[in-house]
Amino acid sequence: MARIGILGATGYTGVEISMILERHPEAEVAFISSEASAGLNLSSVFPRLSGCRKVNALTLRKAQDCQSVSVDAVFSCLPHGASAEACLPFAVGGAAVVDLSADFRLRDPEDYPRWYGKPHPRPQSLADAVYCIPELHRSRLNGRKLVASPGCYPTSVLLPLVAILRAGLVGAGPIIADSKSGVSGAGRKATLEYSFCETNESLHAYKVGHNHQHLGEMRQEIAQWGAAPQLVFSPHLVPMQRGILSTLYVPLAVGATGAKVRAALEDTFRNEPFVKVLSEKDGLPATAHVAHSNRAHIAVSSLPDESMAVVVCVLDNLLKGAAGQAVQNWNAMAGLDETMGLTP
Repeated sequence: MARIGILGATGYTGVEISMILERHPEAEVAFISSEASAGLNLSSVFPRLSGCRKVNALTLRKAQDCQSVSVDAVFSCLPHGASAEACLPFAVGGAAVVDLSADFRLRDPEDYPRWYGKPHPRPQSLADAVYCIPELHRSRLNGRKLVASPGCYPTSVLLPLVAILRAGLVGAGPIIADSKSGVSGAGRKATLEYSFCETNESLHAYKVGHNHQHLGEMRQEIAQWGAAPQLVFSPHLVPMQRGILSTLYVPLAVGATGAKVRAALEDTFRNEPFVKVLSEKDGLPATAHVAHSNRAHIAVSSLPDESMAVVVCVLDNLLKGAAGQAVQNWNAMAGLDETMGLTP
């Protein structure tokens, strides 16, 4: 049994990790932290977790008070900036750390203030971290102890896009990523713009084009493929609790076709339990098809002249886009079956 700590256990992703670890056969929860709810147990904050024996045996503590607890691994679900300060002592002590914030996603410390508005809290530690979507980057883990788990939007974009880039099928011109997310993607902290009355029966775009903070990590990953094309990213908020649907408009190289794009995706994900590439007869995916699971579904269409492929990817932003992928990363780090504790 591995002893696991959860920093920020009362946020949406922290709660999801708690529920995954509750059923994980190789995990014992050693501590759970919350700055606002210290002294309570988790079911006092989320009554629906009253049946979770592992986590409810513990009392929520402030993050600083957890540093003396001996653990094998830590999931950090704290906000950007705060996460690096809280989780690095565990990494220094030899624990595996999976950070769900953006603090270790960008390799160049100069990129961090551009996207997050302040200097990086621990730039000297960036070289120790690896950015990992397991289906694309698991070879990067290779004994590493500090993993930056990707954002939800980037997972939905990079899963198909990196596979297409690797196959050499992308032509000249910008790639457009049009993404739509449920409100839980904004986190649990209440703000007016994410309240029921502001979001219900409404759909709106925000931080469009070149402004959303997740664009930094997406550009970083696609830049590895030579003269990487320009990526235009336009996120939208939709009035549902969870789920992401990203539609990518990808210019095709000479001789490339939609069928070749689908074949490249099928080849990349053929043996991946959490990624399904839909056939033409399957139609297009919907967020309801993957809700409450660690799955991603991908479909491909193309223009009649084969100048562009239209690729649709759906996933649950709280699971494959956050908590589920984080546990998948830890499973891989620990040498366990990546599906352990997760819904395939």
